[in-house]
Amino acid sequence: MSTLNSEEPKERFSLKKRDFGKGFKWGVSTAAYQIEGGHQADGKGPSIWDIFTSKSGKIYQGQNGNIACDFYNKYEEDLYLMKDLNIHNFRFSISWSRVIPAGVGTPNPEGIDFYNKLIDKCLALGIEPWVTLYHWDLPAVLEQKGGWTNREIITWFKEYVTLCVKRFGNKVKNWMVLNEPLVFVGAGYLLGVHAPGKKGMKNFLPAIHHAALCQAEGARIIKQYSPQARVGTTFSCSFIEPFRPIQKDILAAQRIDALVNRLFIEPALGMGYPVKDLKFLKKLEKYQLPGDKELLQYDFDFIGVQNYTREIIKHSWFVPYIKARNIKAEKRKVPITAMKWEVYPDSIYQILKKFNSYKKVGEIYITENGAAFKDILEDGEIKDKRRTRFLEEYLAAVLKAKKEGVNVNGYFVWSFTDNFEWAEGFRPRFGLVHVDFKTQKRTVKDSGKWYSNFLKSFK
Repeated sequence: MSTLNSEEPKERFSLKKRDFGKGFKWGVSTAAYQIEGGHQADGKGPSIWDIFTSKSGKIYQGQNGNIACDFYNKYEEDLYLMKDLNIHNFRFSISWSRVIPAGVGTPNPEGIDFYNKLIDKCLALGIEPWVTLYHWDLPAVLEQKGGWTNREIITWFKEYVTLCVKRFGNKVKNWMVLNEPLVFVGAGYLLGVHAPGKKGMKNFLPAIHHAALCQAEGARIIKQYSPQARVGTTFSCSFIEPFRPIQKDILAAQRIDALVNRLFIEPALGMGYPVKDLKFLKKLEKYQLPGDKELLQYDFDFIGVQNYTREIIKHSWFVPYIKARNIKAEKRKVPITAMKWEVYPDSIYQILKKFNSYKKVGEIYITENGAAFKDILEDGEIKDKRRTRFLEEYLAAVLKAKKEGVNVNGYFVWSFTDNFEWAEGFRPRFGLVHVDFKTQKRTVKDSGKWYSNFLKSFK
C-alpha cells in the first residue's frame, strides 16, 4: 500500500545500497528522441516522430522534440552532472535516422561520430553505456514503405543493427534490442495516438509479428559481431488484477495480461504467441512464414522489465477483440501520478515474480521505473517529496523480490532529466533533474539528491 496520498508518511524505509548486493547495477534511462533535439543537425534524417509531431495534431499544445533537452549539444554537461550524482550506468538509445538517414544504405559519419563521442565520454567518466537500439524513432523514409507492417523491416533492421554493433560494439558491453514493443506497435499501429498514427488490426497484427522477429534477429546480429556482448530487450509491464472476483472479470484480466505482459516475451521463449487467451492472434498466421516460430526464439542474456503501475480490469462486451476495459485509477480514488497512473509499489514486486517464473528467463533488470509529479521550482530548489517517496517504496518492493530469490540485478530510474514525453509533450516531468526548456538550465531535484546520496551510501 502506498503512502503517497499524504505529504508526510507515517513510516520511513531504511534502504541501503548494500542491501541489494555489490553487483547490483544502478542507473538512469533516457531515449534519443526525448532528449537529443538536433532534429536536422549534421545530416540527420527525419524520423516518424519528427513527422508525427509536426502534422498529427495529437501532441499536447503542439509541442515537439526538435530541441527537447538539447542533449545533442549538452551531452558532456549532462554526463558530468551524472557523474557528480554518483550515477555510473546510463541507458540511452541510438537514433536510427541519425546514423542512417534513409533507413538503409549510406551511413551518416556525423551521426556515428556523435555516438562515438557520447560513448567515449561515458567511459572516460566511469559511466557504463547501456544502449537501446530501437526506442520508437523509425526513419520516416521506411515508414513510407510500410514501416513495421512491411516484412522487409527485418532486413532493414538487421542492416541498422549490424552498423551499430560494428561501429560501437568494441566499447558497448550491454545492448537492448527493442524498447517496449507492445507500446510502439499498439499506440502507433492500432490506436494511432503515437507515431506513425496508423490504426486498425490490419496494421497492428503484421507490426506485432515483424517486431517480434526483429527482437530476436537483432539479438543474433549483436552476438554475431560481438560475441562477448550482453544482449537483452525490454518490455512494458503492468500488474493486472480483476475488478471483481467473478469469472468474467478474471478472464478479462487474463486477456489483458496476455496482451500487456506476455505477447512479446513468450514467442522469444519458444512458447509462441498467447493465442489461447487472445483468440484474435490466430490472425497472425496470415503473416507467418515457415520457420518463423524458430526465428522468433532467442535466449536473451537478460530481460529489461519496465513497470510503473497496475491496472484493474473489468469485463466489457463493448470493447472489440479483448472484451475488457480498464477502471481508471482516478475513479478508484487511489494515489496517482501526473500521468494519472496509480502509485502501487507492489506492482513491481508482482511483475518481477511473474517474469522470474519463466524457466528460460535469466537475469532481470528494472530498465525503467519512476514517476511524474508537478514540480515547483522555488528559490532554486525542487522539493519533490512525492517522487522521492515513490522511489523508496518501489525500491523496497524490488528488494523484497530479490530477497525471495528473484534474479533481479539492476535498477534504472526513468528518467535522468525531464524530457519530451511523447503525446503528453513536456507537461509530465519524470526527471531527477529539472530542465527549464526555455533556457536549458538544469536543476537537481531533491529526489536526484536523494538518489545520489543513496548511491554513495556503500562503496
